[in-house]
Amino acid sequence: MKTPGAAAVPRGGPAGGPAGGPRGDLTALLTAAMAFSMLQLFLLGALGPRLVGELGVSPVVLGWTTTVGFGTAAVLSPPGGRLVDRIGPRRSLVLLLSVSAAALALIGAAPGPGFLLAAVALGGLPQALANPATNKTILAVVPAVRRGPVTGMKQSGVQLGAFAAGLPLTALAGGIGWRGAVWTAAATAALAALWALRALPADPRPAPAGPRPSLVPRGAIAWLAVFSLFLGCGIASVNTYVALYGAQRLGMGPTAAGALVAVLGVAGIAGRVGWSKAARPGRAEWLPGGLAAGAVGAAVLLVAAPGAGPLVWVAAVAVGVFAVAANAVSMVLVMQRSAPGRAGQESALVAAGFFAGFAVGPLLFGPLADAGRYRTGWLLVAAEFGTACAVAVAWVVRERMRERAGRLR
Repeated sequence: MKTPGAAAVPRGGPAGGPAGGPRGDLTALLTAAMAFSMLQLFLLGALGPRLVGELGVSPVVLGWTTTVGFGTAAVLSPPGGRLVDRIGPRRSLVLLLSVSAAALALIGAAPGPGFLLAAVALGGLPQALANPATNKTILAVVPAVRRGPVTGMKQSGVQLGAFAAGLPLTALAGGIGWRGAVWTAAATAALAALWALRALPADPRPAPAGPRPSLVPRGAIAWLAVFSLFLGCGIASVNTYVALYGAQRLGMGPTAAGALVAVLGVAGIAGRVGWSKAARPGRAEWLPGGLAAGAVGAAVLLVAAPGAGPLVWVAAVAVGVFAVAANAVSMVLVMQRSAPGRAGQESALVAAGFFAGFAVGPLLFGPLADAGRYRTGWLLVAAEFGTACAVAVAWVVRERMRERAGRLR
């Protein structure tokens, strides 16, 4: 299948291999783009204990950072997807990485909570562009049989960002301070923007703006957007508060608590790559419900962690393997079902649901954390994952019933 802008990334050119699909450096670039698009989320979560102590950020304000960033991303995702379809992957990826670098630099310079929230809002733009830009590149370059694994690999970039925030950058913050760690991340994002500029061939001239497409998701895209909304609520709460939970309730030091985010990230990489490979047509539709059910179990383990400390590490792994992987599978389903020429827009609509969940989840969890009611918070997360499971199962059952009715006609 060819989408508008496909000529911008030819299979045999700098970004693609001649026979076996994309070159490894393209996959690495897409993975890096996904990592930087959401790195600020993981950094703020992993550095949460330091921000609370050094910048005067309360647990409620820490939750607002996620809400503001992903609220902005949710609003910008539909027009962002349309922009990607119009200007092409190279321009989109360079813009994504450049704005990521600027947002991280401003976060590192923040004198207080208000400036921090404004910088986080700027970081919503690269989040809005990430899935449309990378998915459009994959559809242009990667043979259909390889799209699942490549999608899983590039989606694992988000969890690579979690690992980087939770381990090397948190450890760096212990040596040069949290601002120095964030500025290091900003400089690395700027280098990645230069990499994208050099590695990808020029996009064609932007196409004239056509009729404005509907911003209301329909059919399978609508179901996946609702599933992603509830999934995002739960994942964002874990990402934002698990390190603070470890420090405040489980007696962990700031570095060890930040390592929980790194563990979640590594597990998410494995889960996204593994489950995306398994997401073949006919099987992929059943995976979101099963993975969301596994995420419910992870949330229950967080509830039980005060009575058995090591359970928090098991829970972090389970969130990565099940909840985080479910988002990658939903993106595979979008590419399997998107209409020709609509990959960017429909990816953005599903991503908007996910980002809206990221905005709402910490907003609900924050007051509970501020009051020390973590057990209630994790039960809320279990309910959010459970609702995502119910939506996914209802969708696939409806799909099968429609297929059966069609065969009987």
